[in-house]
Amino acid sequence: MAVKTFIEAIRETLVLEMRRDDSIIVLGEDVGKKGGVFLATDGLWAEFGDERVIDTPLTESMIIGASIGAAVNGLRPVCEIQFADFIFPAFNQIVSEAARMRYRSNNGYGVPMVVRAPYGGGVHGALYHSQSVEAFYTHVPGLKVVIPSTPYDAKGLLRSCIRDDDPVLFFEHKKMYRSVRGNVPDGEYTVPLGKAQVTHPGTQITVVAYGLMAHYALEAADRVAEDGISVEVVDLRTLRPLDKETVLDSVRKTGKCLVVYEDNRFGGYGAEVCAIVAEEAFDYLDGPVTRIAGPDVPGVPYNHVLEEWFMVNPEKIADGIRKLAAY
Repeated sequence: MAVKTFIEAIRETLVLEMRRDDSIIVLGEDVGKKGGVFLATDGLWAEFGDERVIDTPLTESMIIGASIGAAVNGLRPVCEIQFADFIFPAFNQIVSEAARMRYRSNNGYGVPMVVRAPYGGGVHGALYHSQSVEAFYTHVPGLKVVIPSTPYDAKGLLRSCIRDDDPVLFFEHKKMYRSVRGNVPDGEYTVPLGKAQVTHPGTQITVVAYGLMAHYALEAADRVAEDGISVEVVDLRTLRPLDKETVLDSVRKTGKCLVVYEDNRFGGYGAEVCAIVAEEAFDYLDGPVTRIAGPDVPGVPYNHVLEEWFMVNPEKIADGIRKLAAY
């Protein structure tokens, strides 16, 4: 057991899985000698060489397209999109090809590939380095979407993603790369896909979150505890498939639900969670299913003050909890 940063857990997992399985390749922009813009792949090229750690052109559609071709021919690609904001040129390859390959081939072919991408704001990255894109992909059957919040989960979930026989999008909040630390076992372990976790037990309100927002939800829960409000925090970890039973079990216990996500409020992933709770736990609710999310503006501003205005933070979550508790 050792304390590691979020990005160290990701890097370690890539190394260990590549040592275990020669069919795993890593490809993306600057992932080779440079080790990636965040150094997530630092050291991989030196150990595994340029046949398994492949620098690509600045062409996201080619990165995903080549990975799909490699996957259906016996390899297990882990491709990196430098920023989630740049994933859209590959949207058709992901949604129309990777996601539907098993269906269109009558179960003849899977696409065992992982798409890693840093997402999220709060790092002074402005419009094109701060986007949250998860809702686009959770909409699509055939894709799994994973967003870990701790180094432990990052290692265990990434290992499960690499070993999965279907395409997985693995989003990493860039603000957590070096700010979040935690205990990570030295031995081999996996965290199953599709299983949420109750990270803070409570009795009065359920707060559902993921990624960086899962940390902020915990901070908010501690703040409102001083006001006598007991909050249960559910960290989704996997957005698709969603572990709705853990969410519903919590809401049926507490009677109130607040869903937190960083993306624009309208049509965000949290809206689906709200719909599920409203449909399947209505008889248990003592108040409206509510959301705390980013505003409906085109992008995260560069200006620090405006960036703070856009971003969800612990105090905004705490205010939402207090209002719901008073309902």
